Amino acid sequence: MKKQCNITMQCLDNTASPLSLRLVRNPSGKDGFPTMGNYNAFGSIIDRFRKAKKILFFIGFIFFTFNFSLLTASAEEIKSRAAVVMDAVTGRVLYAKNPDLFLLPASTTKLMTALVVVEKAKLSDVTTISKKAANTPPTKVGFKEGDKVTLETLLYAALIKSANDAAVALAEAVAGSEEEFVTLMNRKALAIGAEDTKFINANGLPGDEQHITANDLSKIMRQAIKYPILKEILGTRITEVATETGKSKFIRNTNKLLWSDEELLGGKTGYTRQARHCFVCAGERDHETIIVALLGAPSRGLLWKESEELMAFGAKVINRSEEPVIYLTKSDTVQATKALYTERGGGRKFKGSRAKYCRVAKHKNGVRVAARKKGHRAVMAQHRNKHKRMVKVAAKSRKIKKTNVAERNEDELKG
Repeated sequence: MKKQCNITMQCLDNTASPLSLRLVRNPSGKDGFPTMGNYNAFGSIIDRFRKAKKILFFIGFIFFTFNFSLLTASAEEIKSRAAVVMDAVTGRVLYAKNPDLFLLPASTTKLMTALVVVEKAKLSDVTTISKKAANTPPTKVGFKEGDKVTLETLLYAALIKSANDAAVALAEAVAGSEEEFVTLMNRKALAIGAEDTKFINANGLPGDEQHITANDLSKIMRQAIKYPILKEILGTRITEVATETGKSKFIRNTNKLLWSDEELLGGKTGYTRQARHCFVCAGERDHETIIVALLGAPSRGLLWKESEELMAFGAKVINRSEEPVIYLTKSDTVQATKALYTERGGGRKFKGSRAKYCRVAKHKNGVRVAARKKGHRAVMAQHRNKHKRMVKVAAKSRKIKKTNVAERNEDELKG
């Protein structure tokens, strides 16, 4: 009569395996117990099981690592300090890199200027250019004090040419003064949910306590394209602006993607040395409207490249071929924190709570502190030479007249 027993194998983590072996009496052994040959068979099965488990674990680890590295790499490819891709219809965020990081808006500010003008004034109204507006540097159309221009013409100049003189003239025409107009701008920002934004002027020139986030900039663009007139202006490549007396000038849009992307509805550029290159745009992909906002790009060429890449990524998320991504970087946060100070003379002046900890009176003093911390004199020699070069550059720059500010750096004309 056959006798049988069950042997349960143990895994590497000491948990029972569901694999059981049924044994029968072997003529060359005792009832219920295998011979040495059978033991060898069992050992080979156990070894195979262990090897299979290791292989499966290794494959799973490689798969996870590969996918995680792809996600990180795609996010790190965006060199702008902050970026947001948004569905214009629902407001859903499709991609974000540092979406709530406070940065400078530059001339993307003019998008909010245009929003307030469209809502508060008639575009057919005529205004007179003031002395303040005519003298606003550096990018301008060239309106003279006393010129009479319609608000619609000023809107075209502000959004296409990124003209600072036109932005100030619009503010004065709507609210009586730029200061009062800024109050309307900040009020409008809160009304559309841009709660992390604060404007201090109508053109975006840098100043104290001015900031925006990529998320808020996307919301502003989402609101702007709801107005057909703004949508039309933002999508215009070249146009002619003229005063009431007939003086005219052709202006070209600072948004170069209008010439290469037929599906782009329009956008607004921005640039200052502190803010670097900024851009917000709206485009259509597969019958869906997508908004891309970028702040702090290193170059204008990279700005266009990243805008197109993020527009394509947003379309993939809407079509469910990609998952939404939110990406935060510690290094960009540090860079943005450093941007809170302004350099005056030979020292650095910090704003807010960092002032009492981070104030440096002179360049040399800061170098001495750094040298003591690092413990080598080479730092002192290196920075002494750097300081001498800075003094020479500063002395040379003092000879340049203020009227030539725009000519000192062509990037200032980029808007």
